[in-house]
Amino acid sequence: MQRHLAPSLQWSTTFMVAMLILSACAPRPTSTLPIAQPELTDTSPVLPIATLPAPSLTPTPEKSPFLWVAPDVPAALRQAVSNIAGLKLVEQAEQATLILDQSDQQFSTELVQVAASQWIYALTAPFPTISDGVSFADLSAKWYGQAPETFPTVPLLMSEDTLHALTSRFGTPAVDQVSVLPEEEILDAAWKQQAWAIIPFEQIEPRWKVLQLDGQSPIHNDFVLSAYPLAINFKLSSDPDVSQFENLSSHLPASNRDPSRMTVLDMTGVTAMVRATATRMEQKGVLYPAEDIGSLLASADLTHISNEIPFAQDCPPPSPIFKGLLFCSSPNYIHLMEAVGTDLVEMTGNHFQDWGSAATLFTIDLYDQHGWPHYGGGRDLADAQKPLLIENHGNKLAFIGCNPVGPQFAWATPSQPGAAPCDFDLMHSQIQQLRAQGYLPIVTFQYYEYYSAEARPNQLIDYRGMVDAGAEIVSGSQAHIPQVMEFYQDGFIHYGLGNLFFDQMAYLNKDGVLIEGTRNGFIDRHVIYDGRYISTEL
Repeated sequence: MQRHLAPSLQWSTTFMVAMLILSACAPRPTSTLPIAQPELTDTSPVLPIATLPAPSLTPTPEKSPFLWVAPDVPAALRQAVSNIAGLKLVEQAEQATLILDQSDQQFSTELVQVAASQWIYALTAPFPTISDGVSFADLSAKWYGQAPETFPTVPLLMSEDTLHALTSRFGTPAVDQVSVLPEEEILDAAWKQQAWAIIPFEQIEPRWKVLQLDGQSPIHNDFVLSAYPLAINFKLSSDPDVSQFENLSSHLPASNRDPSRMTVLDMTGVTAMVRATATRMEQKGVLYPAEDIGSLLASADLTHISNEIPFAQDCPPPSPIFKGLLFCSSPNYIHLMEAVGTDLVEMTGNHFQDWGSAATLFTIDLYDQHGWPHYGGGRDLADAQKPLLIENHGNKLAFIGCNPVGPQFAWATPSQPGAAPCDFDLMHSQIQQLRAQGYLPIVTFQYYEYYSAEARPNQLIDYRGMVDAGAEIVSGSQAHIPQVMEFYQDGFIHYGLGNLFFDQMAYLNKDGVLIEGTRNGFIDRHVIYDGRYISTEL
């Protein structure tokens, strides 16, 4: 392929003829190098790079700011450069004075790189997928047709843009291992076929599960870009004489993933540092319950804890066989909340008034001293019903919570602290107002306790009603057995997360039935990016 770019100087006829002759005599590079087939056991994140012929640049009489975009450039990046004022898009590279393509492509040295962009792609699966990730060696084997057992037997799904980008980077895939669909059809097809897909980072949404590659995931805060194989570099190159576009780097997005615009939020279930939990803390140290999961919780940008029990200075020593249902925690136990990186505290629990108003107010004072804002309960009814507004990495989140269960003495009143009773009309109105102000509303319930996983009819009505009003995420903080979850309308609902720091084991209920499942629990890790809820990890 010959590429002709116009010069800014007038060339003599003799010199032009000589240059054309030299160009015609020069050997043309080819792309016939074979692409190596990686071994299944290969753990290297490097695949062979596909090469293209390097076109020669032949001067023509005058220069113009014409842009050619290679077919392997993703749609969002193509759109970004298309919007730069003064540039004209051309369909043929021979007409261009500016070229946007992968940085691995070897074109003429007469072109000068003026801007660069790095595009992140994600290996994804339908949300109800058990696997958390695969090795890059297995992905390579799938790409080349060796079909590892870790992958579904159906082809990988992707858009035509993504196929072009990955083919330019890694070579042509096996014909039966990739299926190309329009972007808007990939997610539904993946759910129907139980297929996996590769998509650009900007297309991640909650119904996808983002899979790790060699332990790396672009929705993690500890993401190591240099160790991630699905990062592709693009460059914008210019003829040196197109000087009016020297500032193009300020218009080209550096990447489709900006960690400064991402918020990772951990939502948790029941915390009640009493009874056998408290006894074990006394025996093995206050931080013992967080020994295995503390670093996970602390690594989030925002960590939510629903602590149902008040701290009290006169709280008696704990007992593992305590039979009453009036609870308190030693103030020393707040160090466990510190250790897991608590950032906000839900106060919808129905035990917060167990030790009286003085203990509840003392507990709120402790939270204030630690800089932990609270919601779903408070010093009085107005404080309890007030949404908690948080901005993190440019993302605006609003937390609202309530307790429909009681008992009545646990509810806040205009003159008494406690949990927020559920005023659904008020909450729906608050959600709508917050949504209009650019906040993503997150609603949590201290709901009725059910010792099985299914959601009950009234639970469906109340939780879904919050999504209908505009809530993005609805979460049950009450459940002692984890409950089901669903995508409803445009929201994510998890009806009950189960216990976090609480001592329940399998036990016989009042009817002599063995209750199991109380030792299971979820931490829901929600990812918010650039004002948009994009993902949940369980």
